[in-house]
Amino acid sequence: MLTVRPGSVSDLRQVADLLNEIITAGGTTALTDPLTREALADWLFADEGQSAWHVVMDDAGALLGFQWIGVWPDLPPNACDIGTFVKTGQTGHGIGSHLFEATKQAALDLGYDWINANIRADNTGGLIYYQSRGFRDWGRLENVTLKDGTTVDKCLKRFDLRD
Repeated sequence: MLTVRPGSVSDLRQVADLLNEIITAGGTTALTDPLTREALADWLFADEGQSAWHVVMDDAGALLGFQWIGVWPDLPPNACDIGTFVKTGQTGHGIGSHLFEATKQAALDLGYDWINANIRADNTGGLIYYQSRGFRDWGRLENVTLKDGTTVDKCLKRFDLRD
C-alpha cells in the first residue's frame, strides 16, 4: 500500500538520495549536478505559500517518489511548474498517479489555474506520464543548454485545473 503525504524536513535525506540517483543515471532530468540536502531544502521550501511538495512511501517507510509544484519565472502568476521524480526501477507502479492526485489539490488550494510541465524531449517516460495525466502540448523550447553542456529540446505541457 502506498501512502502520500506532504513532504517535510525529515524527508530530505531520502529525497536527496532518490533525486541524486536519477541525476547520476542521466537522461530524464534537466538537473545535472547532485544536490545536497541543504540545496534541496532551498528549492523545496522556497516560495512559501506558492509551492508544495508531496512524497509517496511504501509500507516499510521507504520513499518511492516525490512531486513538487511552484513558481517558474516564465509562467504567469496563475500557473505553477511541476517536477516529478520516482525511484529508479519503480516507474509504472502507480507512484506518479498517487502523487498527482495530491498535487492537483495542492495547486487548487494555492490558487493556481493550471500546471506546467517542462519535460526533456528525449524523456519518453516523462512525456508519457504527463500525457496520461491529461497534460496537453502548449509549447516547445529548442536547443536548451543544460549546466553540463548537454543541449536538449524541451516540451511544455499544461494541465488545466479549472474548466
